[in-house]
Amino acid sequence: MADAPEIRYARNGGVAIAYQVVGDGPTDLVFVPDYVSNLIYAWQSRYWRAFYDRLARSFRLILFDKRGTGLSDHGSQFPALETKMEDVRAVLDAAASESAVVLGAQDGCFMAALYAATYPERTRALVLFQPWVFEGVGDEQLHHLARVRDRWGTQEFADELLRANAPALYADDEDRAWFANWLRVGASPAVAYALNRAVFETHMRDVLPAIRAPTLVLVRGDYGAADAAEVARLIPGSRSTRLPGDDFWGIFLSPEIADEIEAFATGSQAPAVPDTVLTTVLFTDIVGSTEHTARLGDRGWRELLARHHALVRRELARFRGQERDTAGDGFFATFDGPARAIRCAQTVADGVRGLGLEIRAGVHTGECELHDGKVAGIAVSIGARVAGQAQPGEVLVTGTVRDLVAGSGVAFEPRGEHELEGVPGTWSIYAVSGG
Repeated sequence: MADAPEIRYARNGGVAIAYQVVGDGPTDLVFVPDYVSNLIYAWQSRYWRAFYDRLARSFRLILFDKRGTGLSDHGSQFPALETKMEDVRAVLDAAASESAVVLGAQDGCFMAALYAATYPERTRALVLFQPWVFEGVGDEQLHHLARVRDRWGTQEFADELLRANAPALYADDEDRAWFANWLRVGASPAVAYALNRAVFETHMRDVLPAIRAPTLVLVRGDYGAADAAEVARLIPGSRSTRLPGDDFWGIFLSPEIADEIEAFATGSQAPAVPDTVLTTVLFTDIVGSTEHTARLGDRGWRELLARHHALVRRELARFRGQERDTAGDGFFATFDGPARAIRCAQTVADGVRGLGLEIRAGVHTGECELHDGKVAGIAVSIGARVAGQAQPGEVLVTGTVRDLVAGSGVAFEPRGEHELEGVPGTWSIYAVSGG
């Protein structure tokens, strides 16, 4: 077969993400693959090559290997979902793409959906193939994880996956051998285990209603149809299309997908400046400020407060947070993702102890309203109320935040269900205990 297109590298921090650009269509389309991929080996498959070539006839197609898979760097630790989402942005920046159709397949739907909710102005349309909704790690998931850990990359395990998810490929010996190699060159056993574990622990129900891009949900076969229907229900104004066939895996087994995407994307308007966006909010507050003022006097307290503010602003810059408001001794900041907000809060809490201070902090991720550069909405109120529940030195988060940072290494301790003043319903609260 002909050689694969040129491999290029985008960089997010110190991590290199391998990508390719194929075709010169008028609209960019970035493909977020499922669990594993390999930009060289994919082009040796008659299925992937035909699928990519068809997309490249209609779009400027941008392909990449996710962090830790294929030709891309792994990084120092297994990445949180927001880090992988930022890899998508880094690839699009490197490819000089200002807005794109974002196509996610299976677990790639998590990254695609979070990107669309976080960067609506850069998302022309969102297309999700076989998206899932998981409710946690149960017995079935634990059994699957044990099989991944012990048998990843073996022909026997590859055959089991094909029999269950893509019988059309299992029927051909050449396809069976190719698929086993696809797993091997896509990810190591340890990375495959971590990928699967993170997917099972990630919950997207609170993110999906924040998506404002035109969205098309594609489903094939009965397995996963209920999940796809739930995803379509949660995304405002989304459309759902059922594709012919029964195979759950293998987006390339439906050649009509390219036609569906082309028809849908060409009918979508270019992204407008959003008035709502998915945002992580962080609130911090100094504990016992009145007592400190009484002890130090007004001048001494102002000097200490200036040192506190300088420390907080240094860490906000380090973790790419944006200061939104400073009221007395507290900060309100926003982030593109919750893991950075948590780590920023932890670093600030540790740093201010050297000044003889303690802070309390609260983190929440939700849909926020944008008005003349200001951030408002119920998500902001929730973040402030959560911070108010924290003990000295404690960083509290909502269940939404905990679900979004699955697999990042951040540990939590449950703090129960709470009613938050002025906010409907009850909210699960967790204390950050490590990470």
